[in-house]
Amino acid sequence: MTRTVQCVVLKKESEGLDAPNYPGEIGIRIYENVSQEGWKQWLTRLSAIINENGLNTADVKSVELIEKHMLGFFFQEGDYGQAPAGFNAGGGK
Repeated sequence: MTRTVQCVVLKKESEGLDAPNYPGEIGIRIYENVSQEGWKQWLTRLSAIINENGLNTADVKSVELIEKHMLGFFFQEGDYGQAPAGFNAGGGK
């Protein structure tokens, strides 16, 4: 049976993630509140955030910034989560 969640990204019930995709408390919150499609939308946004800010996922400061964006994107917490300037989810400008 497919697991569903009330997705905070899509604002509707949708197919949930198969397992937490991120460690710790944030990962549990995402698992409980984000659908597979919502996670895909985050990955698109994450690529833009990494590229626009020149982040390195092996750098602690970069990971901290990514987590701030993650909390903003999924849960509207803090001052992050908005799309980077010029971001277009469709891939074009």
